[in-house]
Amino acid sequence: MPLIDTEEAARRLARAIASDLSLYNEDKIVRGIEEDRLFEELEDEIEEGRALYKSRVSPELYQRNFYDRALVDILVRSKGHVKSEIW
Repeated sequence: MPLIDTEEAARRLARAIASDLSLYNEDKIVRGIEEDRLFEELEDEIEEGRALYKSRVSPELYQRNFYDRALVDILVRSKGHVKSEIW
């Protein structure tokens, strides 16, 4: 399978992976936000997603941090309603 080499496709893949993390790990995400340890709570899942993302996009696009941005948008920003001391 050829590597993704367009910014739009790389962003789409990053968001799809982050969406899957959100869908399948709702309890961990809520607990992680409530306890201010989201990234520790999901460390294994995030790294598995990162490895998948890295294997599918060109090195130039990987360096642009689309995956990390998608994690913040989908795992953090969309959970603004969860009570937490961090906001």
